[in-house]
Amino acid sequence: MSAAQSQTTLESLQCHFTWDLDRSRPELLRLTHKMEDFSTEEGNKWLGHIYNLWGFIQYKLGLNEEAKSLFQKAAETLNKLRDADEGPWLVVNYGNLAWLHHHLGDLVESQAYLSKIDALMEKYPSPSQDELHPEIYAEKAWTLIYFGKDRKLVVDYYEKAARMQPDMVEWNTGYVLALVDDHEHNHNTNLDPDLLEKMRQAKEQDPENLYLAVLYLEQLANKRGPIKDEVCELVGNVSTLWCSDSGMWALLNLYIKYISVDDAIDLAEKVLKEHPDVRYLKKCVALCYRWKIIYKSRNCPDDTVDRAIALHEELLSLYPHAAFKKETDLASIYAKSSHSKAKAEQIFQKLLDNEPAEPADKQMLYNIYANHLYFNREDHHRSVQYHMKAAAIPEKSYFHNNSMRILKKKNLGKFRGNNYVQAK
Repeated sequence: MSAAQSQTTLESLQCHFTWDLDRSRPELLRLTHKMEDFSTEEGNKWLGHIYNLWGFIQYKLGLNEEAKSLFQKAAETLNKLRDADEGPWLVVNYGNLAWLHHHLGDLVESQAYLSKIDALMEKYPSPSQDELHPEIYAEKAWTLIYFGKDRKLVVDYYEKAARMQPDMVEWNTGYVLALVDDHEHNHNTNLDPDLLEKMRQAKEQDPENLYLAVLYLEQLANKRGPIKDEVCELVGNVSTLWCSDSGMWALLNLYIKYISVDDAIDLAEKVLKEHPDVRYLKKCVALCYRWKIIYKSRNCPDDTVDRAIALHEELLSLYPHAAFKKETDLASIYAKSSHSKAKAEQIFQKLLDNEPAEPADKQMLYNIYANHLYFNREDHHRSVQYHMKAAAIPEKSYFHNNSMRILKKKNLGKFRGNNYVQAK
């Protein structure tokens, strides 16, 4: 087969290389942290997909050997999770390997993987002639959560996968969670009864999914009020809480909202003591302290602030590609210290002198610094200036909305749609 023919065949594949997955280099680097954290979660049913996506990210970063190793690890993991030596779950993985070998100039190996894909698709055809195999829909949906911007497409892919193969519980859970995410993003109101019932049924089918259980409890609270007893019951065996996709932080948020931030800190510290080497748990503990210091208490004891500072300084080395966000958090905590306030200004000034390239990061910095100037320095004039700079960046985010709201309240500038234009 000629190189041109091979390229045409490759372009027809369903894999990460053909799904138009586009992110900036800083975003890709931050995603590696997320994949690394996911890979430490015991019993994670998406581990094969994690290695596949992680491998593609490494390829995009120019790390071809690391990409190959992760693609191979993905194949081994998928087979182990499915308890078989081969199956349709390998189609995306083989497509990734075919593309990678093509880019490396090894056309013979690339063609070998194309032949393996043909054999798999012949042996395991899609249940529906007009649709992709459900394994492909499921992996594509999972991937687009981290790369795509179309929430409805994620819902559609998960729905098709779950409908075509209803015995895959995690696919139905993914579908329900995607529905909730799409609803909250577009409506910001309580879920309708049908969706709440879907959540309840999914929770019964997938009782070990902590993230789903937390989201369901939060919706119950919106519907009928206090859920303190249910939250405490959910804690159960504290030593296993962290083993579920971001479920631990979701639970801690629930604690902060419906019980107390101090109880959330106690729980987080207890789980970290059980698993002292788990990086993600250190981040959870640090975020709880930050929440208490920044939002919940005007005057925290020095030992609380010092513990938060120590944790955030450790996170700088544990999450090097997310150092910018960690430094802004650290500066905000130093500003609340009784003995290190000057350190906050030093960090902020360093960040402002070396502004990040990403508009979203720049917007976040301007907004956080604006609030720091207002609440900690009582410099209201400069605070407004930085809110103006944040609002002028047309990135939809909490930080944009916060600066817009403050400027509107002060009746400053002009607003066109969702964008801020400084008055002349």
